[in-house]
Amino acid sequence: MRILQVSSSGALGGAERILLDLASGLRARGHDVALISGEDGPLLERASALGRATLLPFPRRFATLGESGRNRAAVLASLPLVAAPVAGYIARFRRAVRDWAPEIVHTHGMKAHVVASCAGGAQVVWHVHDYASSRAVSARLLGMCASRAAGAIAISESVARDMATVSARLRCWTIPNAVDLRRFAPEGPSVDLDAAAGLPPASPGTVRVGLVATYAWWKGHDVFLHALARIAPSVPVRGYIVGGPVYRTGAQSQVDPPTLRASIEALGLSGRVGLTGFVEDVPGVMRALDIVVHASTEPEPFGLTIAEGMASGRAVIVSAAGGAAEIVQDGVDALTCVPGDDEAMAARIETLTRDAALRHRLAAAARCSARERFDRDRMLGSVEAVYRQIVMS
Repeated sequence: MRILQVSSSGALGGAERILLDLASGLRARGHDVALISGEDGPLLERASALGRATLLPFPRRFATLGESGRNRAAVLASLPLVAAPVAGYIARFRRAVRDWAPEIVHTHGMKAHVVASCAGGAQVVWHVHDYASSRAVSARLLGMCASRAAGAIAISESVARDMATVSARLRCWTIPNAVDLRRFAPEGPSVDLDAAAGLPPASPGTVRVGLVATYAWWKGHDVFLHALARIAPSVPVRGYIVGGPVYRTGAQSQVDPPTLRASIEALGLSGRVGLTGFVEDVPGVMRALDIVVHASTEPEPFGLTIAEGMASGRAVIVSAAGGAAEIVQDGVDALTCVPGDDEAMAARIETLTRDAALRHRLAAAARCSARERFDRDRMLGSVEAVYRQIVMS
């Protein structure tokens, strides 16, 4: 089957890592897979190593248009400025699809969903990695385009329910994200997080706890820092923030390193918390940590970092809302807390820091759960089944 994957972003966030897993896995199963990216970036380089990958850059105003952190009126006011460039882009995209002649156009990102649905020429499948209803303008556009899509893949039941509010008629299949269980394994090389963060080596016996996330404002960096500030300096714990600002929508939707450094200093955490910046070796990061923290303040569509931490055999603390609440069992393979509750998060971190037996029990159970729930072959088989159903219908 000829499949064209389309990404709105050229970054390497969770959605883009899933796209790469799909592309490599589908190729290994004999499918002819190509990629079009609306942005340049590390995704394009990684995809090029797997096969055909093309940059078809979004118009500048369209690429930087985002709703997160902006009011609806400001977004609506921007739309007339992007209408003509987007119309031209859709025409170029339509020609690219015609030249490639895929049976399936599989889109990732709301801008890609809209462009591909308007372009036509193939069966379009939306891979929905985010909640659309929280973005009023995007939700309206997707609702208008839904009749032109063959269906949507939701990464959690929570996301599927959200899509039903956008379009009740759109066919939707829930296929949870997957993890490469061979790469994300308890054994293997680890990243020197102290060196990456510019910190001196931690003392023997220090428990390393990390927030691994993009710098999106809702990922809870401030909650994580306030939680660590609640823990007495005598408790042998060191925190790490791993990630960076990866999306082009800029300050309206992301925190920045200077702001985080200022917060670290203001909270008296200098020397106890380090910023590593973006680290490509995510499996190595997971193996370097004893505790993986998910601190999102908004419902998480899935929580790929949670799954990766579990697969790596690490104890995880989860802000249990949305799709994230679907993939863990509190007290069995993770500890949970209410999103935004830095006091509860501090208590969970301190409990796991002091109780090595509990930490190891949860870590072992997390690895078992990952094998059962996040196997990549399961995801690939489910996606293939959706393709077949669409092509045959």
